[in-house]
Amino acid sequence: MTPETQKARPPAKGRTHTDAPPKRSSIEAALAEALAAHGVTLTPRASGRFERFDAPDKPKGNGNGWYRIHGPQAASFGIWHLDVSEVVTLHGASDPEAAAQARLDAMRVSERQARERQQQAAKAADKARRWWAEACLGDPAHPWLAGKRLPPHNLRQRGEMLLVPLYFEGELVNLERIFPDGSKRPLKGGRVKGVASLIGRLAGAKRVLVAEGWSTAAALHEAMGAPVVVARNADNLAPVARRLRQRLPAEVAITICGDDDRHLPDQGKANKGAVEARHAALAIGSDLLMPKFCEGCRTCTDFADVRLCRLGGGHGE
Repeated sequence: MTPETQKARPPAKGRTHTDAPPKRSSIEAALAEALAAHGVTLTPRASGRFERFDAPDKPKGNGNGWYRIHGPQAASFGIWHLDVSEVVTLHGASDPEAAAQARLDAMRVSERQARERQQQAAKAADKARRWWAEACLGDPAHPWLAGKRLPPHNLRQRGEMLLVPLYFEGELVNLERIFPDGSKRPLKGGRVKGVASLIGRLAGAKRVLVAEGWSTAAALHEAMGAPVVVARNADNLAPVARRLRQRLPAEVAITICGDDDRHLPDQGKANKGAVEARHAALAIGSDLLMPKFCEGCRTCTDFADVRLCRLGGGHGE
């Protein structure tokens, strides 16, 4: 059979002979489809301004994504921490001019927000230093400390609030406030990434422990006598551990002490405490210490809980 007499074959199922992407009904629909490919579900609005949305892999309210509908033919969006920046058109093909403008707009917004964050962090640091200077020593009879059966160690107190000092590069930059009911909040706008506190003294120590929360660190210090660096949360374990390893002499051993969030897998989530503790230990090549629970215990998750159980105080919050 010659080429001239060959019968035309139908296009493959699901494709046209041009392979051209289908035209969307509106730029809003095209943008919604592109966002959905990144796990973001929302209904875009053509306000002409930058709109913020939550990145799906961050806590609620993170506002780490943005989009802007430039007109009926083009829109752009991005997710800052993933370094995602894309342009969307009705036909799917990227408009170079729109892409360049989108990148420029995103850069300007990012720079403005960075300046705003720096200003907020500076104000929070000033407030932290002022409050810390004015505060009294932590009261051992504070309801939260009494419930944990722990001494105040490095805590100070302002009214009913216990204050945990949070340092970055040797400077006091924020405070974590612990309220009588056990709720904890840093100062609004203050730096939280990479901050840490310390129970005990690093000078002369042969081993230093790194833990998530203050009560866990205090329980470990009570039991082992070693200095404990408080990373504040699981996400901070690795950054704090890396900085500590750089600062301490090589002969000083570091042990990562993780929380066991064993209730989270039952909710379809990862055991974040255990995962991030292993990550931190691998990051600096250190030992990893995880709590061992009493037989049949289903409520304890960290070393402070285990200490309370063994003291006969039950599980603390």
